[in-house]
Amino acid sequence: MKALTVKQLAAVSGVTVRTLHHYDEIGLLKPAYVGANGYRYYERAEMLRLQRILFHRELGVGLGDIAALMALEGDDQVALLQRHRERLEDERARFARLIDTIDRTIANLKGEDTMSNADLYKGFSAEKQADYESWLVERYGEPMRAGIATSRAAHAKMTDADRAALMEELKSLEEALAEGLRRGVAPDADAVAGLIASHRGWVATMWGKDCPPAAYEGLADMYLAHPDFRARYEAIAPGFTGWLVAAMKAHAAT
Repeated sequence: MKALTVKQLAAVSGVTVRTLHHYDEIGLLKPAYVGANGYRYYERAEMLRLQRILFHRELGVGLGDIAALMALEGDDQVALLQRHRERLEDERARFARLIDTIDRTIANLKGEDTMSNADLYKGFSAEKQADYESWLVERYGEPMRAGIATSRAAHAKMTDADRAALMEELKSLEEALAEGLRRGVAPDADAVAGLIASHRGWVATMWGKDCPPAAYEGLADMYLAHPDFRARYEAIAPGFTGWLVAAMKAHAAT
C-alpha cells in the first residue's frame, strides 16, 4: 500500500496536520520515514496505530494514558483497560441519573410528580466542563486557554435569565437549521446563510468576544471531532453534525 504524507493522512483520517505533528513530537505516532524532501510518510502500520489512538480518544482516554496503554502488553494492558472500563461504567451511571432527572422533570411539568430544587440538578457534573476545557487546550494548544478564560468571564457576568434566554435562542436556531437538513436544503444554500450568521453571532456572545471566520471554522472542526458534540447533534437529527459543520465552513469561507 502506498505511503501517505502527513497531509494525505490528515485528509483520510479527519485528524488535523497539527495534531499529527504533535503526536510525532510526543512520540505517540512516528512516521515510517522522512523523505529526502523533508515530508513525513506513514505506511500501513502507522495508519493502524493511528486508528488505535483514535479509538481510545473516542472513549475519552487522555494522551498520556493512550501512550501507556499502547506500550503495555499482557496483564498490564488488561489492567489499564479494566480501569478504563470502570470509568465508562461510572459515566454510564451518571447518564442514567440524567435520564431519570429528565423523566422526572417531564412528569413534574405535567403535574404527575413533585421535585425538590436539588432534584432538578441530579446527574450534572462540574467536572464535565473541566474535561471539555482540557480537551480544547490539548487539541488546539495553549492559546485556547486564554479564550476559555475570556468566555468564562463573560458567562459569569450573565444573569440566570440571560443564560436561559441564550440557551432558548440556541435551541431555536438549531431546530431551524435541522429543519433545513430534513427538507434537503444544501448547507451552503442562501436560505441557510442568515441562520448560520445568527449562530455565529450567538457563539460570539457566549465567548464574550468576536468570532472571526477562522475561529468559527475551528469551532466546526471541534463539533466534528468531539464525540459528545457529535452525539448531541445526531440526537437533534441524524446527519445533522456533518450538515452543520459544512454550513459553518461554507459561511466562514465567504
